[in-house]
Amino acid sequence: MSDNPVLERAQRFLAALRHCQVLGLGVHEATPRGLTLRLPYSAQIIGNPETGVIHGGAITTLMDTTCGISTVCVLPEFEICPTLDLRIDYMRPAEPHRDVYGFAECFRVTENVIFTRGYAYQDDPAEPIAHVVGAFMRMGKGAQGGSELKSNIQGGV
Repeated sequence: MSDNPVLERAQRFLAALRHCQVLGLGVHEATPRGLTLRLPYSAQIIGNPETGVIHGGAITTLMDTTCGISTVCVLPEFEICPTLDLRIDYMRPAEPHRDVYGFAECFRVTENVIFTRGYAYQDDPAEPIAHVVGAFMRMGKGAQGGSELKSNIQGGV
């Protein structure tokens, strides 16, 4: 058992998402402040074969996932929280042959919605590839649906 329960929950959540496994996403850091995921550069995420630039869809997946999983950083127990709204402003293309990191934090938690914000970057967070804001619906810890995902993430806890 990890001495960082937020990191442990984030890793379990990510491991339960098949599309994230295919992309090779991994938890880089998870704290009560926020979550950072890593998207490793690979041939399968190239959007332009001539330049090697990463496809925007891979960045969108990274940021939606980072924002969604960042909910485990603020909630006392796991809840299913599907995406209600996600806005990504692309600042520049990701450079080829370099991993991309996505950071997200929850800046407001209400009874029904969690609001997140973050950014994607490569080496320097001060030079973002994209900014993101998202809203996620709280369905409650007893919500029906997604029970297999919930069971895998909670790990019997």
